[in-house]
Amino acid sequence: MALELKQNLKLTQQLVMTPQLQQAIKMLQLSRIELIEMINQELENNPVLDETTQMEGAGDRDATAEIVPALSATDLEKTAWEKKALEEVEWKDYWDEDRKNAIQSFSFEDKEAPDYENLLTKTTDLTEHLMWQLQLSDATEQQRRIGGFIIGNLTDDGYLALSVEDIAAELECDVKDVQTTMELVQGFDPVGVAARDLKEALLLQAKHYGIEDPLVKEIITDHMSSLERHNYQLIAKATGRSVDDVKHAVDIITHFEPRPGRQYAASSVNYIVPDIYVYKIGDEYVITLNDDGMPNLKINPFYQDNLMKTVNDKQAKEFIQDKMKSALWLIKSIDQRKRTIYKVAESIVKFQKDFFDKGIEYLKPMVLRDVADDIEMHESTISRVTANKYMQTPHGLLELKYFFSAGLKRSDDADDIAAQSVKEKLRQLIAAEDPRKPYSDQKLVELLEKNNIKIARRTVAKYREMLGILPSSMRKRN
Repeated sequence: MALELKQNLKLTQQLVMTPQLQQAIKMLQLSRIELIEMINQELENNPVLDETTQMEGAGDRDATAEIVPALSATDLEKTAWEKKALEEVEWKDYWDEDRKNAIQSFSFEDKEAPDYENLLTKTTDLTEHLMWQLQLSDATEQQRRIGGFIIGNLTDDGYLALSVEDIAAELECDVKDVQTTMELVQGFDPVGVAARDLKEALLLQAKHYGIEDPLVKEIITDHMSSLERHNYQLIAKATGRSVDDVKHAVDIITHFEPRPGRQYAASSVNYIVPDIYVYKIGDEYVITLNDDGMPNLKINPFYQDNLMKTVNDKQAKEFIQDKMKSALWLIKSIDQRKRTIYKVAESIVKFQKDFFDKGIEYLKPMVLRDVADDIEMHESTISRVTANKYMQTPHGLLELKYFFSAGLKRSDDADDIAAQSVKEKLRQLIAAEDPRKPYSDQKLVELLEKNNIKIARRTVAKYREMLGILPSSMRKRN
């Protein structure tokens, strides 16, 4: 059977996303800080873009408003401003000697300044802190080698997951040398570091702080399970001491650090700045977008009024035209982003008015489609808008995604209730329980049933874990 090659022409339609449209979509899901960084980057790369103050921006807003609404994703070249600008171009010799001299007349004072690297700060992590102490100790070369291996295998909490025998086998050295070096490292700051388990970490701290009470060591060594359950009577019975003595010893133990490496954990603090403010004025809620620190952009008048009329070089002309289109599209995209965020926030406030009026218990189930249908946008757009955005409400600072959750059925025919509201109700029930007789998960199911909330026991356990609440056996206090 012979194969034959043929060429066929086929006409099809295909949706192609322009780079400008991709930029606009990407801009929707940027956080406020990321957007400011992107705008500052564009200000550096695009000479046509200029930043104005609030007062200047107010004066230029009318001119920019005539440019921005005329833009579209498919036809940037047809803006009224661009047509007018290109028609009025008078290509003169821009790079004349006078302009060169004018530009060169600007001078900058040379000042000595510290290197940029010297302005950076870096927190010391646990490994660096311990290695610094090891280098300052009177350890032998062999101990430094073993100590470096021990320090390098510590967890973020400061625990050592390897046994003495494992380390000796790995480094091909004597077990006694490993044990001696481990004791050396365990004497470093923070106290309790390089312990193999919680008991050892607590005992190291008791020794370091000179705790003489033998009951403290006995509780740590033999009664940790009872301590976790706050069963002080059982500890008192087992040790032959009074409950008051046990409580005094427990009070000492609770001041120890269960995670010795916590203070040197490599974690950074993230500061959240709200994108949206919601205020209640009278009976209405007012939505305000946070523009604080956001650069106000405009077209640089030097390029808009002078340079386009004086440049006669074809490449320079095309360069300026491309930069102007890019600048106009950026201004349009930022404006469209603000409008979209405002519409989404307005829709959320409308759907969740009971939450804003009465609190978290009245949060309604809501999905992306509800807002998408309300403001006539696609669900993917709503998803991008709600990503990394925060709203300052009368009930605290909340992520926009917080308002979207599936609903749970009630016992009666009432409307479904949001999962966040169930979690809040669960938290309130546990906060009000008798610490001597904490509610079991099954009991919580029954209490929620009385509040017309139908929920399975495993769901209660899942929500309780999400709230960081211990089981009833560990919440009990005698």
